[in-house]
Formats: sequence, structure tokens, C-alpha cells
Amino acid sequence: MDVTRDSTKRPAPGPAGAPRPPAGAEMPGAAGSTAATGNALGRSLAGALTKPLIRTGPRLLGDDLDGPPTQQLTPVAAAGGSRSTAADAARADAGRVDAGQAEAPAARRPPRVDQAVRERHALALPGWLALLVLLLGAVGIAVIVARAGLLPQIEALPDLRLDAVRRSGPVGLTDPEIAGVTAVGLLLVLVLGGLLSNPGGEARVLTRWGRYRGTVRRAGLVWVNPLARRRRVDVRLRHWRSDPVTVTDRTGTPIVVRLLVVWRVRDTARAVLSVADFEAYLREQIHAVLTRTASRLPCDSNSAPGPALRDGQWFADELSRALAAEAHAAGLEVYSAQPVALEYAPEVAESMRRRRLADLDAGLRTVLVDDAVEAAALAVRRLERATAHELDEAARSALMEQLLVAFVAPAGVSAPVPAPAVRAARQEAAGARREGRPA
Repeated sequence: MDVTRDSTKRPAPGPAGAPRPPAGAEMPGAAGSTAATGNALGRSLAGALTKPLIRTGPRLLGDDLDGPPTQQLTPVAAAGGSRSTAADAARADAGRVDAGQAEAPAARRPPRVDQAVRERHALALPGWLALLVLLLGAVGIAVIVARAGLLPQIEALPDLRLDAVRRSGPVGLTDPEIAGVTAVGLLLVLVLGGLLSNPGGEARVLTRWGRYRGTVRRAGLVWVNPLARRRRVDVRLRHWRSDPVTVTDRTGTPIVVRLLVVWRVRDTARAVLSVADFEAYLREQIHAVLTRTASRLPCDSNSAPGPALRDGQWFADELSRALAAEAHAAGLEVYSAQPVALEYAPEVAESMRRRRLADLDAGLRTVLVDDAVEAAALAVRRLERATAHELDEAARSALMEQLLVAFVAPAGVSAPVPAPAVRAARQEAAGARREGRPA
């Protein structure tokens, strides 16, 4: 008998809706396998019933073909509902942010830099080479003319004349000699036209037929293309003191500012080809940046504490930063822009001076009165300790009044001090008002 094979007869599986046979009807050896098979079959049937046969994906409408896809129309499962909802919310927020950025007005930006126009070195040869060519050409022409006998003979120099010239006298130049002299002469003219004396601290921008050919920054005698147009540009460190510029601060008060700007030309190609006049461009940008920066803060902060335009470090830093950004597109480099004079306009200078003096006077009076009150109170307490006798309210008030008059009058503060009776009446009236009864 084969013991490896189970010969027990197993029941055939019935339909899904059929009831299961009772546990007692099954054989003892097949009870565990039958129960496991039934449980697995039940789980598979339940999963098939709960899963939809057709899954609905993102639905694209006719108007949405050019835009982002719309949200899914099918509900999400309970297990991944929170994750999908968070993702949908994030996508919706991103869409709203993008829409807000698209609808928001663009902030003012400095002019863009033209990347096609950039300084580069031009072809420039040392000047001594050109001088050497000029010398050799001049010597060659002199030799040709001397051999033809067209130059007077000098005894100290060797005789270069031909034998025919010595016998019959000077003769004209032959056609080959004329062609050689003409070619050497044209070469000398080209070499002489390309000589350029470039002093230190200056550069030459070369253009030929309107096209940029490079910049020569080499100082001294150089040779460049004689057909190129040369424009002189000062590349040294320069400073410019502006004329009085009238602007308004944050409070609308007109002020007059004078600036000292330290700058230089960094990119000669952009300075010459990007703008019509880079110096005029810089002056206009200085006025515009000064007007925009001065309108951010008040000129003085006497009445309200806080930053003001009198803070020269902040004012200079903001002016330098903004002006450097505006001038960069024109090939200019701004090192510093600092105010050297900041004052009110003539039409409001007198009134602002009186207002400032009044504020200082009021502050001084407050300080003097506070110090006098503290000194009088301290004097009264010392007097009571020295006499070992405590004064009543009326006597203390009268003594305080006399001490205040004695302390304040020499300082020039004419503050009226109310009499004790008047102070008592005022205190009684204030207490009546607090209690709600007629004074």
C-alpha cells in the first residue's frame, strides 16, 4: 500500500452561494485543508465583488487639451484617501500660485545686458615693428632712387650709382623700379596710418564698417588696422560730484542732495555701442536712483524714532547698490555713491529749522522739569529725615512748590506751578468724576 498518497475522497467545490456542509459530515483527516480552502475562496470572491470592473482615469475635456489635466472623477479608496487628497490639494495650490504669479504685475528690473556685445582684445602689434618696416621701406626707396642718380652724391657715403649713370649722368626710373617704389610707398602709407599712440589709462574701441573689432588697452605705441575707426574711452577711476538735486522724502518734504559718485568704465564695448552717451546715461540714472531711494525714508527722525536719510551709511549703501545694478548694462562699474550734502529745500528750510528747535526746546524743558521734580522730592525726604519730623500734605506741597520754583527759574523754564489750594480743588474734581457724582 502506498502511504505517500492520500486516498481520502475530497468533496468537489460547490458554487459560491451554496451553503457549506456541516463540520461533522467531513472526514477528520481533511478538516484542516477544507477549512483553509473555503477561507481563501471567500476572500477572493469578496475582493472580486468590491473591485470595480472598469477604472476611470483622468478625464480631459475639449478645452483642457492645452492645459493641465482635470482631477479624477472616481472616488479614492479609504486606505489612500488622505494621501490622494493631500496631493490634489497641493496641485490645486500650485495652480493657484502659478495663476497668481501670472496675473501679478512684473516688478521693475534693471536693463538686461546684451551678451552679444562684450569687450575683447583687438589685434595690435608692437609699434617698433611698424617703425622698423617704415625704416626699411624708406631705405629701399632711397637705394632705388640713388642707383638711378636722382639723389646728389655725398662723399661720405658709398657710391650706389650704376656705371651708365656715372658715364652719361642721371637717367629716369625704369618701369620695374617705378612699380617697386609705388608698392613700397603704399606699404609705408598703410603702416604709417596704422600707428597709434595710446596713453596710459585710456583704451581705443575699434570698429570697421560699423562692426566691433576689439579694444586696445595696451599703452604706448602700437599698430592697428588702418581701416578701423578708433574711439577713445577713458578707463581710469573717475569721480563725479553731482549738482544739487531736489527730491522728496517719505513725508513729502522737499530736500536737496549732492552726491559724490566714484565709477569707471569696465566694458568699453558696451559703454560705446550699447548707449549713445554713457556719461549722460549715468547722470540720468543717478537722478532716478536718488529720487527712488530718498522717497523710502523721512529726512529726519526727530518726532518719530526710526531710520532716516540722515543715516549716511544706509543711504550710501542703498544708492551704491541700486546705481551699480542700473549701470551694469552699459558697461559701467560704480564703486560708491555717497551723499556729501543733505539739506531741506529753501522754501521749507526755515520752517523745518523752527520745528526742530521747538522739538529740542520741548525735550530740554521736559528733562529739566523732571530733574527738578526729582531733586525737590529728594530734598523734602532728606529734610524730614534730618528733622525727624514728618510734614503733612499741605506743608509738603508748599515746600515742593518753592523748591520747584527755585530749581526751574534759573534754567529759564517758565512753567506755571499751581498753588496748593488749586491742586486740591483739581484732585477733588477728578475724584468726583471717577465716582460719578457732581463736582
